[in-house]
Amino acid sequence: MTAKEKVASLREEMKRNNIDAFIVYSADPHMSEYLPEQWQERTWLSGFTGSAGFVVVTLDKAGLWTDGRYFTQAPIELKGSGIDLFKDGIEGTPNYIDWIISQTSENAIVAVNALATSNANWEDVKAKLEKKNRKLIDKPLLNTVWSDRGTPSKNPVFVHPIELAGRSVVEKLTEIREKMKKEDATAHLISSLDDVAWTVNLRGSDVDCNPVFLGYIYISMDKAILFVDTEKLEEDAKKLMKDSGVEVKEYEDFFDYLASLKDESILIAPNSNQSIFEAVKANNTIIKKPVPGHLMKAIKNGAELEGFETVMVRDGVAMVKFLHWLTHNVGKEPMNEYQIGQKLLEFRKEGKNFVGNSFDSIVGYKGNGAIIHYSAPEKGSAEVTNEGSILVDSGGQYLEGTTDITRTLPLGEVNEEFKEDVTRVLQGMIRLSMVKFPKGTKGVHLDAFARMALWQDGKDYNHGTGHGVGSFMNVHEGPQNIRKDLNPVDLVEGMVLSNEPGYYVEGKYGIRHENLIVVKEWKKTEWNTFYEFETLTLCPFFTSIVLKDMLSQEEIDWLNDYHKTCEEKLAPHLEGEVKEWFLELVKPI
Repeated sequence: MTAKEKVASLREEMKRNNIDAFIVYSADPHMSEYLPEQWQERTWLSGFTGSAGFVVVTLDKAGLWTDGRYFTQAPIELKGSGIDLFKDGIEGTPNYIDWIISQTSENAIVAVNALATSNANWEDVKAKLEKKNRKLIDKPLLNTVWSDRGTPSKNPVFVHPIELAGRSVVEKLTEIREKMKKEDATAHLISSLDDVAWTVNLRGSDVDCNPVFLGYIYISMDKAILFVDTEKLEEDAKKLMKDSGVEVKEYEDFFDYLASLKDESILIAPNSNQSIFEAVKANNTIIKKPVPGHLMKAIKNGAELEGFETVMVRDGVAMVKFLHWLTHNVGKEPMNEYQIGQKLLEFRKEGKNFVGNSFDSIVGYKGNGAIIHYSAPEKGSAEVTNEGSILVDSGGQYLEGTTDITRTLPLGEVNEEFKEDVTRVLQGMIRLSMVKFPKGTKGVHLDAFARMALWQDGKDYNHGTGHGVGSFMNVHEGPQNIRKDLNPVDLVEGMVLSNEPGYYVEGKYGIRHENLIVVKEWKKTEWNTFYEFETLTLCPFFTSIVLKDMLSQEEIDWLNDYHKTCEEKLAPHLEGEVKEWFLELVKPI
């Protein structure tokens, strides 16, 4: 079926159930950003493949709300679907709940799948609808409409060893219980997949590019239970759970177990699915607080940081070999964006302990580079020649850590406007790399450093500047970030983030420079403890497209020092013409 036919089928189901509007969030029961195939409901219905966005369908209209990363991509994928694009965050775009109210009459019924709706979203929608005499209900209509949605994977669940995890399961559970006591909680439920995997030092592959598995965790003061498909647990994983005092039950038993809970004070994150809240609210007290382990996971320990440093060398070597291959073969042999991404994967596979990509590589040639989260199709991706520029955003999952890097490079002649934009974006990345900041600083306080050079030319970009990154875990990890909107989480020592300003000219080119950075203590003064960022990523920039006259001496020094570090750490692992080319690339400007 086409997207238009799927929407029509959904409307028929809505009519049968007397439903006036149906919301399809991009979510699974674990509120994951990247979803198992059988939970990609929004993508299946609309054809839109972005990682963020949701669809609202009424009996005669439909809309997709998504953010600035997808303003170019979404209209292409929505074409012919009958679904209108609503640009979230742009002045004049209606809030989707207000839009639903405007499109329905009093006593209208709005439905969602509560299993794929966070409690935070449920409460927000419910309250606003009730004020206007509309009702929100749980009715998973797509279970009927999407008849061939598939089944969960049977991929193995394996141990993430203590020498890489840095902390034992017992240590993590002990600290979580201490945090539960401070909240007067007698029980705690964990449903987010990365928090589940981190807590029990296990990894899997139920979600593409994310080393996680489907599971829930229940923790009380004297008990811990992992709900998982037990057939998937490797023997070492079973032994680790037993040795760590973690009971194992079947994934499908989770909601039955919740129904048995009584008189508990249960700590549950508001981004957990609404079905969990419905299962426990009648007989227990609910404490809505973030998962304690979420922040614990974000602050990397020594073993995890050592893992990051290890894989950055490995990943940097792969990137240099790839960039040499690309620049020396483009225009000489046929290649397209998809094939270039596959070639990069081949170079990464040569590295020790490589598991897979940390996300689907973004290879955007010329105008496709302006599609911020572009994914080149296997069939029909753009042919790439030795003209213009290309943006390559990619990353790897290694047993020791996770990488995420973007480089923008020329494949032929580029104009002065492009070089100016490249330089301004690089200035932003460098300025954020050099910033010093006091304890208590939040990401929003630093975001302007990365944008200032662009702002001074009346330019900007429609995405965040930095996201947290996991340790052999999800490439997008909270709770910290660096972006325009306020996030109350402080940046603290040990947090790893991306640093990735950009600039995009639709139909012409996209520019993004990205390194990973880690928060380190700089010094203590009479005023406060001050932090700085240490850059982790190791890969040169193409200075041939950087206008040196636009850079300050401090920025030039940073770039030259960075390239010197790249040379010291990567050159010993390179040889022949690749090494010769690399040494030219890292020469001081």
